[in-house]
Order: sequence, then structure tokens, then C-alpha cells
Amino acid sequence: MTKSNNRESQYPINPLFLERWSPRAFTGEVMDESELLTILDAAHWAPSSANQQPWRFIYALKGSKDWDKFVGLLVESNQEWAKNASGLIYVVSRGFSGDFSEGRTSYTHSFDAGTAWGYLALQALLSGFYAHGMGGIKHEEIQKTFSIPEGYRVEAGVAVGRLADKSMLSERNREREVPSQRKPLSEVAFRGRFIAN
Repeated sequence: MTKSNNRESQYPINPLFLERWSPRAFTGEVMDESELLTILDAAHWAPSSANQQPWRFIYALKGSKDWDKFVGLLVESNQEWAKNASGLIYVVSRGFSGDFSEGRTSYTHSFDAGTAWGYLALQALLSGFYAHGMGGIKHEEIQKTFSIPEGYRVEAGVAVGRLADKSMLSERNREREVPSQRKPLSEVAFRGRFIAN
């Protein structure tokens, strides 16, 4: 059992997994591009099926000419707080395999891109930042804005920044600004069978 960040695991895991969470309160400070590229470098070392590396990252830094465009591609409720992040990233996955795939679509491209997001979140924490993944993005608009061709899927957005005091958030988001808990392991891991619950 491991305890950290008002969370408790059932088994002795590294505290890093409990310390990682998805805050909304960011300081809004400018981030050096090399800091964000360090986080993305770790993400791109994630494992992938047949080493296809289907993930793609489109990013902007606060203070850059692209910042407002990136913020505008979030749904309104996420714009409210993510505008104070230091970096915004859109994660895209390549839905088709390589030349050897005989034209077949990759079954695991989203799975692999999700693994890269996990690496990104952990490296952010190790680098003194936090990362908050978001499904609340304008998927079709992102596809058009960046001329993403058919065969690629816009997966998610990610806000990266340094943690700020939750008092800067709206009342609704202040109430939600705590590391979330998880279901008991027994509700998601089953030996020798599947249980729909």
C-alpha cells in the first residue's frame, strides 16, 4: 500500500502514480519551448504496436502567435481555465499502419497514442509541471484548422503548466480541484473472466 496526495493504493506502487493528477489551476507563466519538448520527447518513447509510433503532437506555448487559436479550439468550459496553462497540445493518432500493413487500419493506434499521453503526464510531473488531458475539444475544427488528412484521428487536448492556487478558479472548478480517487482494483481487474459492471 502506498499513500500520497490524499490517495492510497492497494498495493506498493511508486508514489509518482498517486502524485500525478489533472489540475485546472495553472500559474499562466511562460514556458520555455525546450521544457515542453522534453515532455514530448518522453511521450514519443512510449511503446507502440509494431513500432508504428502513431502519435502526433501539435503544440503552442503561451505568449506565442498561435496561443489564442489553440485556446479557441477547446470547448468553452475548458477555455475558462486552460487559457492559464503554459502550453497546449493536441494529440493526433495515425489510424493506418505502415507499408507492410497491406492497407489495413491499425487497431491499436488510439491505444498507443493514449500510452504516449501517459508518458507525457508523468514526464510533466517529473519536470515540475502538471498535465491535464481533455476530451472537451473541437475535434472537427482541429482537423480542419491544421489540415489533418483522412486516416488521422484527433484524440485529445492537453494543458500543461505549473500548479497555481485554486482560488483563481471559478467556484464550480474550485470544488473539483482535488486529486480524484479511483475505483477499487477489484472493479477493473479480473482473473480469468470478464465482469461488466
